[in-house]
Amino acid sequence: MSIPVALASQSPSRARLLVQAGIRPTIRVSHVDEDAVLEKIAANRGEDVSSLSVEERVLVLAREKAKSVAHDYTHTWDTVKTSTGHLNISRPLEHGQGSVSQRVDLSDFVGSHAGLGGLMHGPVIIGCDSLFTLHNEVYGKPHSAEIARERLRLMRGNTGTLWTGHVVIDMATGEIAQSISHAQVTFSNFSDDDIEQYIATGEPLEVAGSFTLEGIGAAFIESVQGDPSGIIGLSLPTVRSLVEELGMSWPNLWNATAISALSSSDTDSKAPDSNISQPGDGWIDCACGHKHWGRHSAAGILLARRNDAGEITHIAMQHRAQWSAEGGTWGIPGGAIATGENVIEGALREAREEANIHPEDIHVVGAYQEDHGPWSYTTVFAFEKRGTMAEPRATDDESIEVKWLSIEEMDNVNLLSYFKSDWPNFLQRLRVIASENK
Repeated sequence: MSIPVALASQSPSRARLLVQAGIRPTIRVSHVDEDAVLEKIAANRGEDVSSLSVEERVLVLAREKAKSVAHDYTHTWDTVKTSTGHLNISRPLEHGQGSVSQRVDLSDFVGSHAGLGGLMHGPVIIGCDSLFTLHNEVYGKPHSAEIARERLRLMRGNTGTLWTGHVVIDMATGEIAQSISHAQVTFSNFSDDDIEQYIATGEPLEVAGSFTLEGIGAAFIESVQGDPSGIIGLSLPTVRSLVEELGMSWPNLWNATAISALSSSDTDSKAPDSNISQPGDGWIDCACGHKHWGRHSAAGILLARRNDAGEITHIAMQHRAQWSAEGGTWGIPGGAIATGENVIEGALREAREEANIHPEDIHVVGAYQEDHGPWSYTTVFAFEKRGTMAEPRATDDESIEVKWLSIEEMDNVNLLSYFKSDWPNFLQRLRVIASENK
C-alpha cells in the first residue's frame, strides 16, 4: 500500500494538483480561524497583524492547518484504542439475514486491525496557505465584489508575487518539515468591463490575490516566473522536497495510478461538481447483486445520548441531501472507508467531516457489521463521554441537516431503508450496553 496522504484543505485546486501528480489525498478540512491565529501572534508581541511579514503569515497558517488535522488523527486513534464492547459480524449471504456469525472483542479487533495508526510512515499531512503581494501590500481572499474590484484594478498591467507556505507532517514519526515557495505573476491590461464580468463569475472572491492560474482568470495573466503549481496553491517540487526531507520517497505516495480517476459510472453522478473524490470513493458490484458505495467498504457512527439515569434519550441523525442515495431520508453519519483505515477510523472520520462529531467527545462501545464478502457496512455504536456534549450539525453538502432526534422522534421520520430494518435491534443493543455502563 502507498503511504496515505491527507490534504488539510478543502481547495479543489490543491487536490487536483496532487491527483495530477499521482496522489489522491484524503481531504481533511482544518477549520482554522486564520484571522484569530494571526491576531494572537501579533498581540503576543504587542504588534498589529500588518507588522507580520508575508513569509511568516503563510508559514504560520500552513502549520496551524496541518497541526489541526494532526490533532484530529491523534484524537481518533485515542478513541479507537479505548473502544470497548464487541463487534458482531453478520454474513447474511451465508447464514441468512440478521444472524450473527462471529463476535469479536473490539480491543482484539483493534489490536489486529491497526489501520492508519499502525503505519511506519504516514499519514502524511500537507498544510498550505497562500497570500499575494503587490506594491508591498498583502492580499488574501477578497470575499466581496467591492474589494476584488479594487484589487483587480491595481493588478492590471503590474507584477505581483504569490507566496505559499507548506508544512508536511509524518504522523507515524511526528516529524515536521516546512518551506515557502514564491513566484511572480504579471497581469495584462484588462478592461473595467473584463473585471466586472470576471467578478460576476464568482471565481476571484475566494482565492488569494483575486485570481487563479487554472481557471477563468488565466487569460488575464501575461507571464509567470517561478513554479506555476505554487501559484495554484501548492508547489509540487516544494512538497516533494519536504517529503524526502522526512525520509520518504515521493513515488511511495503515488496512489492515483492504482485508483485512477473515477469514471462517471463509478461515482454518484448526482453529486455537486465541487465534491472531491477521495481514496475509497466509488461503487462496488457486490455479491448480493447490488452496487454499494465504498471500494473498501463503508462505516458510520450511531451516537446515542443518555440522561442522568443512564437511559438512551437521543440519537445523532443525518437528514440526507436530496442528491444522495435515498435522498431526504434520515440515517447515521457515515460513508466510504479511505484506503488504509480500519472501520472505526473510517466511521469517526466521516462523523467528524459530515456532522461535527469530534472523536475526543465520544466513547465507542460496540459495533455491528453486515459482511457481504467483497463489501461490508459497519455501524459503530458510541455514547457521549460523561461531562461532554457533542454538538452535531451539518458541515458539508451531504446533509440537509444533522441533529439530535429523540427516541420518540425516530419513529416519526423517514429512515434510510437499511437503517430502518436494523434500528429496533440497534436500539435494544444500545439499551443493554447503557445498562452495563451506568
